[in-house]
Amino acid sequence: MRRLLKSTVLALGLISAAAPAFAEDTPSFLSLGIGAYDVLRTGPKHNTTDYRVEYRPSTSLFSTSWMRISPWVGGEFTGQGAAYGVGGILFDIPLGNSIDFTPNFGVGVYGTGSGKNLGSWVEFRSTAEISYKFENQSRLGLSFGHISNAGIGDVNPGSEIVTLYYHIPTAWLFGGW
Repeated sequence: MRRLLKSTVLALGLISAAAPAFAEDTPSFLSLGIGAYDVLRTGPKHNTTDYRVEYRPSTSLFSTSWMRISPWVGGEFTGQGAAYGVGGILFDIPLGNSIDFTPNFGVGVYGTGSGKNLGSWVEFRSTAEISYKFENQSRLGLSFGHISNAGIGDVNPGSEIVTLYYHIPTAWLFGGW
């Protein structure tokens, strides 16, 4: 754990030295995602489609010239009827004028449906996303994430998910909202 923390601090330091100044005019987003659920396993309760809807407000909890920390909230659903209501924080880090790195973390309530039992109704999510920013402020991103109960349940199989996101500025849908 200590090695992971040191590596993370070093990586953020290197990113901050190389990254351009953070744009404070980041809009709120309605984020739509589709992906592959449980990509590292096979079997009857695995390898289904994952659907996501998230709201990422322009609200900044903390901001520097190279990073912005913001809240997010969303829902995730699988092709086997699992449902996950989740919210957390994201770190928006520009890696150039058009590329962002966005790790995010959250906690939520999970229902199995007819799919995989993750061992608890409380589940934690960690995701790393790389996205391309278009001139119109929308983004296209690819993420890799993990959901698990962090050992609070009797079993903790976890699940890995690869997701393709399209982030739509809410101003497109609701005016200045």
